[in-house]
Parts: sequence; C-alpha cells; structure tokens
Amino acid sequence: MSIRIVRLGSPRAADEGLRIGTVRRPPRGVPKTAFASQDWYDCWYPNLAPSAETMALGQAAQGSGDAKAWAGFRRQYLREMNQPEASRNLDLLAALSHGTNLSVGCYCEHEARCHRSLLRELLAARGAAIG
Repeated sequence: MSIRIVRLGSPRAADEGLRIGTVRRPPRGVPKTAFASQDWYDCWYPNLAPSAETMALGQAAQGSGDAKAWAGFRRQYLREMNQPEASRNLDLLAALSHGTNLSVGCYCEHEARCHRSLLRELLAARGAAIG
C-alpha cells in the first residue's frame, strides 16, 4: 500500500486508490459531478493546500524560476504544515498509506516547483509508504 504524489487531471494508475485534491480551489469549468470521472480528484482536501498568501509566493517562484523565491515559498509552506492541525492531517495520511492505496496532488505542471514536492518530503519523513 502507498501514497502516490500526482498531478490532478492526469490519467490514473490502475492501483492508485482514492485521489485527494490538496488544492485551494476546485478545477474551473468542471462540473462537480465530473471531478472523479475526469481524473481530477475523488475528495477535495484543501487542508494541505498552501494558504492564499503562500500560494502567491509559489506562483511567483514558478514563473520566475528564482531559487530565492522558491526558498521563500518552501519556508512559508513548511511553516504552515508544521501547525498542529496540518501536522495531524499529514500524520493521518502517512498512517493510512500503510493500509490502503491513495494519492495526493495538485494542478501544477512541474512537481519540482510545486507544493506536492514538499508534501512528498513531509509524508516520507512521517514514514509514509510513498509509491
């Protein structure tokens, strides 16, 4: 069993399990009834998405390719995920990964400049089975 880190909207793997959207907003122009069938997500879980302020930092870092901007986003997002509620959410997903397949993701094209790369690190540090 494991957690996959995925780009939402990409084709699902055969054994991917429940797909969780860790995004601030649902996909634009997609009917709610089509989220799962169009491979966006089965469950919307914005609890692990960057705050609006942090997301703006991340978007600026993506667009500029600036290492300093990315470091600022990284620092801010990790600070958010270190808060008790977010930390417990990460602990829960890590524990679930040992008994079931699931995936978490967002819309960004490149994982290297996206919060999902940081989710990968955070979940692995908690002993999640990363697939």
